[in-house]
Amino acid sequence: MIVPKPVHCQVLPGRFVLGPDTALAADPALRAAAAWLRSEIGPVTGGDLPPAAPGPGTITLALADLPPEAYRLTVGEDGVRIAAGGPAGAFYAAQTLRQLMPPAAFRKAGPGGELEIRAAHVEDEPRFGWRGCLLDVARHFMTKQDLLRFVDLMALHKLNVLHLHLTDDQGWRVEIRRHPRLTGVGAWRTQSQTGWNGPFDGRPHGGYYTQDDIREIVAYAGQRNITVVPEIDLPGHTQAAIAAYPELGNLDTPLEVRTGWGIGTNVLNAEESTIRFFEDVFDEVLELFPSPYVCVGGDECPKQQWRDSPAAQARIRELGLAGEEELQSWYIHRFDTYLSARGRRLVGWDEILEGGLAPGAVVASWRGDLGAVTAARNGHDVISTPNTSVYFDYRQGPGEDEPVPFGTVLTLEDVYAFEPIPAELRGEPAAERVLGSQCAVWTELIDSPRQVDYMAFPRLAAFAETVWSPAGRDLPDFRQRLAAHLERLDAIGVEYRRESGPLPWQTRPGVPGRPETVDGWQSQLDAWTANLRR
Repeated sequence: MIVPKPVHCQVLPGRFVLGPDTALAADPALRAAAAWLRSEIGPVTGGDLPPAAPGPGTITLALADLPPEAYRLTVGEDGVRIAAGGPAGAFYAAQTLRQLMPPAAFRKAGPGGELEIRAAHVEDEPRFGWRGCLLDVARHFMTKQDLLRFVDLMALHKLNVLHLHLTDDQGWRVEIRRHPRLTGVGAWRTQSQTGWNGPFDGRPHGGYYTQDDIREIVAYAGQRNITVVPEIDLPGHTQAAIAAYPELGNLDTPLEVRTGWGIGTNVLNAEESTIRFFEDVFDEVLELFPSPYVCVGGDECPKQQWRDSPAAQARIRELGLAGEEELQSWYIHRFDTYLSARGRRLVGWDEILEGGLAPGAVVASWRGDLGAVTAARNGHDVISTPNTSVYFDYRQGPGEDEPVPFGTVLTLEDVYAFEPIPAELRGEPAAERVLGSQCAVWTELIDSPRQVDYMAFPRLAAFAETVWSPAGRDLPDFRQRLAAHLERLDAIGVEYRRESGPLPWQTRPGVPGRPETVDGWQSQLDAWTANLRR
């Protein structure tokens, strides 16, 4: 009943009884996994899994000649033995061990006493190295404690990348000490739109993470083998920054932090001072985030302001560019050069393909599979994240009974059927360029952690299996294991979507969404495909 499904699992006869006096023996290199196991199991059993030498009745964590994220776990009546290729493998083994326990093991505390662990032998390792989730905290801010809880839920599902969308038109969420107005002004908006096209709520919204908060989030995630990849979006999706520092924009009139949704028209200007400003930003971002990958967005950048701006047109001529499209590519190349010089790799959405890329850039392909196929065949690493398969702001069932009926219907079964390697690449050497995949929780229409729970789960469990488990899907088997897994989510307190649909508090009648159809998305993809293939 393990989620995501391991490579091999054999149920054995018998049980191991874990009690207050059970001890834990761990190789020093695996002390982080041992500490995590003590912190999660100790409050339930009333014990603290004290350190001991390996022997009968103990839980033993040992290094083995395995890949870093691989492990072997054997539970028998005489003890538990974990052999792992490294700290990550030991941590994933500990997560699997916990899933072999009853749901009570997922509570924060218990009456104390014994827990029975079913005997089993598990051999496991992930299919992909990039198993991620994007969480949008720019549109609706999530407090640090709620974010740390989400990190724990990712770790439960053996995901290892948190792509944190920190800036957008509607908010700037990370403290930059050299430019304090980014949070002093840019972190706050006067109100928010209800639904995609609805009225405004009249309620101020905002918040940001201090640099100490970010260090804590990064460290907490790191202890759970999750890399936090920051996204600082440019040159579009920047109205919050321009509201804070008008000299970054193209207009003479001041702007406010954006309150509505959709693609905004306000973009950065192309002045060298603006480039230096964002180099200042990234100087601090790189100090906070040790991730080898940094996302600069590069998506959905309208060009009209550059067409209308004499300064932008002069800049295009000065740089010898063919037009506004090449100006956006110039932007991406500047920051690719900046990041590469500091030992980091640029990640951008698939729009960055349109002007050619430096060899080290990574493409997050979101508009269908064409971006992934094009990038991989041209020698670029790819993160597969198509909106029609893994965007969790899309409604989970047909009809108007979803909290906000946005996007094409994306059911649990649809997510489970997702294959990260596009069909056109299968069997080609270029398929090796697919690092993995990430799902996305965009939050224009998700305004609370409770709604994040509802929209992400249980679809995130299905997604985790597509990136961890071997290729091939068995939906009836998954549903059987998911039924047991939902009892764990109940114990944690996750307010996931039930088979019967939303609970009463989750419905918001009369809140307009933006229902889309697959045909509607296809027309957009066709236009982009024609542009990319020119």
